[in-house]
Amino acid sequence: MDRRTFLSYNAAAAAVPLSGVTLSTLAQSASAATGPAIDFKSNLPAAGAFPAKWICGSSSCMDNTDPPVQAHWYNPHTAILRQNKAYSYEAPFAPLYFGNDRVLLLDEGYTQHRNEWDLRGSVDQCIDEWCRRNGRDPASLELLVAFSHLHGDHYLAVNQFADRPNTRYMGQTHEEMVGFWGMTNFPEERVTLDLGGRDILIWGSPGHVVSEFAYYDSYTQILYTGDMFYRGRCYISFWQPWFDSMQRLIDFCDTHPVTHVMGCHVEISKDNEDYPYGVTWQPNEAPVEMTVQQLREAFDYAKTITEPGIYFTGTVFLCNQTRGTTTIDVNPYRYS
Repeated sequence: MDRRTFLSYNAAAAAVPLSGVTLSTLAQSASAATGPAIDFKSNLPAAGAFPAKWICGSSSCMDNTDPPVQAHWYNPHTAILRQNKAYSYEAPFAPLYFGNDRVLLLDEGYTQHRNEWDLRGSVDQCIDEWCRRNGRDPASLELLVAFSHLHGDHYLAVNQFADRPNTRYMGQTHEEMVGFWGMTNFPEERVTLDLGGRDILIWGSPGHVVSEFAYYDSYTQILYTGDMFYRGRCYISFWQPWFDSMQRLIDFCDTHPVTHVMGCHVEISKDNEDYPYGVTWQPNEAPVEMTVQQLREAFDYAKTITEPGIYFTGTVFLCNQTRGTTTIDVNPYRYS
């Protein structure tokens, strides 16, 4: 099946207008769960925990013995996957959100082939584990494979899911991405994806690139910001759209409870030192999770920026219209 046929087969049914409503129409495409329904609406936020330390590569990639994918259960219904830095210096994180009817996977890492990095196998293993715990049939859950934005380290492994049953994935153009969520007013419009009692709120957050999204899980109340805001070098290609996206994040936090702000990478140490670009070992890396206060402080700092350059907010580096491979520690760079 070629890509065009696959897109028409998998993505078209997901391109449903969502403004003001939940994605209830998508529920018709997933079989009913066999176990009792899980309550994702009460006792919020759902408790969870990040690991004290993630797999973060090694001094010798050849001698690395860690698994290519680390799967951490934040809580019984939420897994967070991370690519081992020995397999890719990008080492992106990939949240996996379970609902009663479907599962949402966000971002797919920087390695395409299953024989090098079996993301699909890890996702299927997580789904099987969740189903065993909850008395479900894995075939009853639809898998939605999406990503935060159109950079290779966030979508390259999507082809691993091309022949997976009961699965659909976001397309790889701006129109396909927006259409997948049924948006008609990107980036301001906020839509709701119903995973089966568990709502994910989605809206546009361009600036790092043009086609970019923020995701808020109403169950854990984690705000996932992809590459537009993360613990490292936030490469900002388009300053004003990024600034506007930050304002939308702040406005959202003003009206919604947020337990953690989570980006897709870590490129900074616990001592706020920038790791060199392309490094495959980060033994003292900072945690991936951030606070709303850190988001606010970064935005307040951004209000003082008037020219391209690299600026440290105390939490992240804002690389305003700088070269993509710039690192602060060994190659400081500013436009004059």
